[in-house]
Amino acid sequence: MPRASPWRWAIALTIVLLALASATAVPVSSGTAAVITRFGDPIRVEVSPGLTWKAPPPIDRVESVDLRLRTTSSGVHSVLTQDGLIILVQAWIAWRIPDHGDDILRFVRATRNRHDEAANQLRTFLGSSLETITGRFPLDALLNTDRAKLRSGEYRDALRERLAAQARDLYGIEILAVGLERLMIPEATVAVTVQRMAAERDTVAEEKKAHGRKVAGEIRATTEKETRIIKATAEEEASRIEAKARGEAAAIYAAVHSQDPKLYRFLRSLDTLDQVVTNTTRLVVRTDAAPFDALVAAPLEATAPPVPLLPPSVAPSASP
Repeated sequence: MPRASPWRWAIALTIVLLALASATAVPVSSGTAAVITRFGDPIRVEVSPGLTWKAPPPIDRVESVDLRLRTTSSGVHSVLTQDGLIILVQAWIAWRIPDHGDDILRFVRATRNRHDEAANQLRTFLGSSLETITGRFPLDALLNTDRAKLRSGEYRDALRERLAAQARDLYGIEILAVGLERLMIPEATVAVTVQRMAAERDTVAEEKKAHGRKVAGEIRATTEKETRIIKATAEEEASRIEAKARGEAAAIYAAVHSQDPKLYRFLRSLDTLDQVVTNTTRLVVRTDAAPFDALVAAPLEATAPPVPLLPPSVAPSASP
């Protein structure tokens, strides 16, 4: 039997070595991790790009894990705000599996290295977080024309913190960012919001009206007080003037009586008639009785000189 050529042995050995290298070499590309399992149990994780080695199958096997950034949307959720109003929210999350061995192994064990399964779990977590976190914020902190009153950044941070703890502990997933795609108000909430705004405006209007009534009452009270003071002062002054006038009239009457008693009697009768008789008074009396006799009988001519109407102390001096 002819002997084999050395070249054939070399070629065969090369083929065997290449097959062995292919079965034991593990290339690790950028953005991926290689999980090496031995009889089904993970023994190590390679994350650095390059070439690594393992035992040939069926002893060791390799499972590649994608570490690239991914995004997942929550879909539209109907949630309640802190003030009991319904809003529609749709959020998204940016996530990845960190290049850390423990997190990669946790992800593989929890999801069997299925990213769609992880995305479904994250949607569930995100929906629960939207219901919980939205209840901490009033409507005007999420939707407002005044940017200074908006707290959307705080809202997103609260969502990310809640999701990050759950995703890292259960699935080894790192949450990088949380964003809002939609934030809408349904028609029912719009109607309730308008009613609440109208009620708030009515409350403010009633407060202003009450304040106005209070101020008006204070002004009226002050005015009435000043009016009473002015009226009392005027009455006091009128009483003083009237008393002075009565005193002067009494002095005049006394002067007249002392000079001509009959004329005094006639004048007093006229005063009495002026106080007793009015436009609607009808009297049937004797005309020769006082004080009505003054209406038919003229006073007797006085022999004395004319009586001045002022007391002697204030009468004008006679002309020479």
